[in-house]
Amino acid sequence: MQLSGTLRSWNDDRGFGFIAPTHGGAEIFVHVSEFPRDGSRPTVGEKLNFELGRGRDGKPQAVKVVRMAVGTDRPARSSGAKAKGNTASLLGTLALVALVVIAGTWGYRHLSARQHRQALAAEPATVPSRSVPPAATAPTPVTSTFRCDGRTHCSQMTSCAEATWFLNNCPGTKLDGNNDGIPCEQQWCTGPLAK
Repeated sequence: MQLSGTLRSWNDDRGFGFIAPTHGGAEIFVHVSEFPRDGSRPTVGEKLNFELGRGRDGKPQAVKVVRMAVGTDRPARSSGAKAKGNTASLLGTLALVALVVIAGTWGYRHLSARQHRQALAAEPATVPSRSVPPAATAPTPVTSTFRCDGRTHCSQMTSCAEATWFLNNCPGTKLDGNNDGIPCEQQWCTGPLAK
């Protein structure tokens, strides 16, 4: 049988208290184990529903306690638990947004690079050469063995001839840092081995 009452006293250190029944009579012992396990502690003055049972010592004791402020179907959630739930939800949403942004950026860069390579491949082989000072020019005929394929740095080249051809024929290369017309001077186009 469901009874109702008010929590009159509570000893939080020892985990028990006493309920004053609404219908009157002697106060009834209640142990913390009979409250919903929701992380919150019982509060003096709160309205409760309970059933009357017997403790280990055979005396009357409140069992199956339900907090009236919350209702019978849902256990009370502490504000700390709500804050943790909201924080976890917010962090999950932010992580999802970050993943979408990263994936979108990667996809955009990948697509742009692919379109750029396709555009370079579609250009005619006779692209106007850059003006190079006469002392720095190495005779590099335009051959069909080299192709503008999106490579722009010296570390991507395999010879001085290839670097020179890329410098003269492919837009956007970063092969001539000092703009003297000789590409990759510290890697490929120096000394007697530069070919």
